[in-house]
Amino acid sequence: MRRKLVVPILVVAAASTVAAGQTLIKAGRLFSGEAWTRDQGILVDGDRIRAVGPWDRLRAQAGGAAIIDLSGATVLPGLIDVHTHIGWHFNAQGRLHTEKDGETPARAALAAAGNARRTLEAGFTTIQSVGAAEDAELRDAIARGEIPGPRILTSLEPLDESVGDPEKMRAAVRQRKTDGADVIKIFASKSIRDGGAPTLSREQLDAACGEARTLGLRTLVHAHSAESMRRATVAGCSQIEHGIFATREVLELMAERGTVFDPQCSLIFRNYLDNKAKYLGIENYTEAGFAAMEKAIPLAVAALKLALSVPNLKIAFGTDAVAGAHGANARDLVCRVQEAGESPSHALASATAVAAGSLGLGSEIGRIAPGFRADVIALDGDPERDITALARVVFVMKGGETIRRPRDGARVVSPPAR
Repeated sequence: MRRKLVVPILVVAAASTVAAGQTLIKAGRLFSGEAWTRDQGILVDGDRIRAVGPWDRLRAQAGGAAIIDLSGATVLPGLIDVHTHIGWHFNAQGRLHTEKDGETPARAALAAAGNARRTLEAGFTTIQSVGAAEDAELRDAIARGEIPGPRILTSLEPLDESVGDPEKMRAAVRQRKTDGADVIKIFASKSIRDGGAPTLSREQLDAACGEARTLGLRTLVHAHSAESMRRATVAGCSQIEHGIFATREVLELMAERGTVFDPQCSLIFRNYLDNKAKYLGIENYTEAGFAAMEKAIPLAVAALKLALSVPNLKIAFGTDAVAGAHGANARDLVCRVQEAGESPSHALASATAVAAGSLGLGSEIGRIAPGFRADVIALDGDPERDITALARVVFVMKGGETIRRPRDGARVVSPPAR
């Protein structure tokens, strides 16, 4: 039987010389988003990290700051998933919720809030949810502190071939901007269940991605085929999702142009297969579609291996999490290490510093460094030796607020009298 982690939480009454809200975290092993260190302290002031350095030095400087002792754990920046569908859920009948099932808006909102809470408690402090207008209200409620959840960026409704000609694509991008989108989501190919062939012309992609750049918005492009990936890259789109049928040629073009690649390893496909009865018969979730997804698993792993071999290609972490997968996002990192051969440090960077950069937030989140938002998590175990430690999150802090403290024997103690 595996020994359960006991992480003492030492809370010290704040001294008058310490600003309100200051907390000092004692990290045993620390991954900053770029490199590993040991025996570090992280001084949190409000919602920001004020200082990072050797524990003994920071402890002496911090006076009476509250101390959170995570010396028995591995400490990381809050994880980032750049591709989710946070509102997708199963309805009261145990089936994928659609607009046709008669579910009330209230139940849908509660389900989305539950997904957000599970995702946050699993260590993901920021996500990008792409594909639903309702995401904006959830984003804003979390930002106001009304409900717990990860920081959310959203595309609202995506663009696809139904939008129309290039001028209509430009108009649609402008409308998304007006409606409050943080990013533009574009479908440039069919689903993997339908073969993944291109659905948008080069001219349509030029128009959409060009207009987004003019407005200061990033673009996230769903593309499975090499040709749809090439068109999106040449059009100057920011990021390409999936890429099951990627070739070395198109990946090298992406690396040359600085286009971010967001491949999935297996979570999305295994989640669909595990929940087949809840999806089958809805829209294009057919027997043929499920067969295509099963065949896609080794193709996805192969595409990821190929991407990892391309120098200078920026690879972010996104799961495409849908109903059934929220809170299990880290399983795709496990797949990337165990099945695709990615190094643990490279995988962790893709879900922290690299992911933050892909969101345009590289100076705000994704690292444990002075000035960054205080998004900090801790694991029971060492993910460099056992990547499944990502499933054992024992501590979560988002923006300086402690969301989850160690359980299973963790204790809170007061300092001895002086």
